[in-house]
Amino acid sequence: GRPLGRAGLALLLVVAVAWAGRRPRPDSPGGQPRPSVVLVACDSLDGRLTFYPGNQTVHLPFINFMKRYGTVFLNAYTNSPICCPSRAAMWSGLFTHVTESWNNFKGLDPAYVTWMDLMEKHGYRTQKYGKLDYTSGHHSVSNRVEAWTRDVDFLLRQEGRPMVKLTGDKTHVRVMEADWQNTDKAVDWIKEEAVNLTQPFVLYLGLNLPHPYPSPYAGENFGSSTFLTSPYWLEKVTYEAIKIPKWSSFSEMHPVDYYSSYTKNCTGEFTKQEVRNIRAFYYAMCAETDAMLGEVISALRDTGLLKKTIVIFTADHGELAMEHRQFYKMSMYEGSSHVPLLVMGPGIKEQQQVPNVVSLVDIYPTMLDIARIPVTQNLSGHSLMPLLCGKAENEVSHRGPRPSWVLSEFHGCNVNSSTYMLRTGKWKYIAYSDGRSVLPQLFDLSDDPDELTNVAIKFPVIVHSLDKILRSIVNYPKVSSSVQEYNKRQFMIWKQSLGQNYSNVIANLRWHQDWLKEPKKYENAIDKWL
Repeated sequence: GRPLGRAGLALLLVVAVAWAGRRPRPDSPGGQPRPSVVLVACDSLDGRLTFYPGNQTVHLPFINFMKRYGTVFLNAYTNSPICCPSRAAMWSGLFTHVTESWNNFKGLDPAYVTWMDLMEKHGYRTQKYGKLDYTSGHHSVSNRVEAWTRDVDFLLRQEGRPMVKLTGDKTHVRVMEADWQNTDKAVDWIKEEAVNLTQPFVLYLGLNLPHPYPSPYAGENFGSSTFLTSPYWLEKVTYEAIKIPKWSSFSEMHPVDYYSSYTKNCTGEFTKQEVRNIRAFYYAMCAETDAMLGEVISALRDTGLLKKTIVIFTADHGELAMEHRQFYKMSMYEGSSHVPLLVMGPGIKEQQQVPNVVSLVDIYPTMLDIARIPVTQNLSGHSLMPLLCGKAENEVSHRGPRPSWVLSEFHGCNVNSSTYMLRTGKWKYIAYSDGRSVLPQLFDLSDDPDELTNVAIKFPVIVHSLDKILRSIVNYPKVSSSVQEYNKRQFMIWKQSLGQNYSNVIANLRWHQDWLKEPKKYENAIDKWL
């Protein structure tokens, strides 16, 4: 038993926290040196692949290594399931509606002070390689226009049909060459620079994998709908373990899901074999990603830095890989919104699985905690350190207890409504737009992990109480309406800038195959919207 009761413990902690707040924070000869940090953030990795039963489909040895020597989070979520807004949340520690990073084109203000800026100011050596994408993604005009026009009353296919492609032979390891080059740079930096530093360092590596590859067959402004890998990686996948997702009929689909499925070019016929292959190739791409993480871990081990470095692995969002008749992300379903989050290093509990809901905004306060930098501003996230060190949940942080919910929101393309997801306990509540014009969804994840049954009508009292919590965090009808105004305003500016070329340019965006069948009809729909 504990000799100190909870109250006594809490009091001790309050005293300790108050005392810690007064103490000067830099590395003092008497104090413990601050650990270095390596953050590897990939793109589009479904977090459920990092624990049972999702981990049965593909061998991910370095994720397993991190689980053996560290902590895995079983319920980590993105704050916005798309590249740029998600990264904006991770680098700022603020929710999407706070930074107003509405789509892949509109991210974080470039002057915003990130956790890395603060760590540098407080004596850390900093280095970053690869995909950052938090101020603005390098995304096409198409992406922007599709996001702006999502309220227009039309339905157009915006992506190429998802497909697979095998490349090279059983010796072909480096499929995603650009990612491997960035991994090499990070490894070289560890071996040549980090090893000689007298100060702690923070290293960031951003990977593009397992994001699908561009599909040039879809013509100009093509999307990324090709799942590409080599036989070397495909061998790491256990085909028998691949689940073929159940699909609702079109008439049973939530209207927003139907819009997403259609714009993502997934409403056509798909054989079971096609779906199985898309999933297998995606898992193989995850195996290649794991190997890059492995290179970084091995470099830290070879240089003797691993024992004094905290390693964090996560992703900006997941990948549906044909669940709910969709690929890509942009959805609040688990495949898209659930991210991997694994942490190992000095002081981090080994072989720990944390069930608490956490999200990417928690990275900012966690980094500050590691670097012993006081949090001065009002962040959306909470430090993960108490959970990582295996401390009791009721321990008091200076910001009060960690909330029992996480928030994710989406305002970009392929979804014709602003979307808000509240995840708490066994529930996932998804509200749309103004909360009235589009019906909400409620899933009981303990009973229905595949999210096939919307029980919102069955449990009105729960919907009411979850909606109340959601509105206490974000005035979502107001946010939705300001996104609508922003979209209209941006579209008008873009349209005016094109002058006489407008009709030609808009017809030849990613939706050109559908648009050119009835260009007048679609232009009229836009005029009506404006």
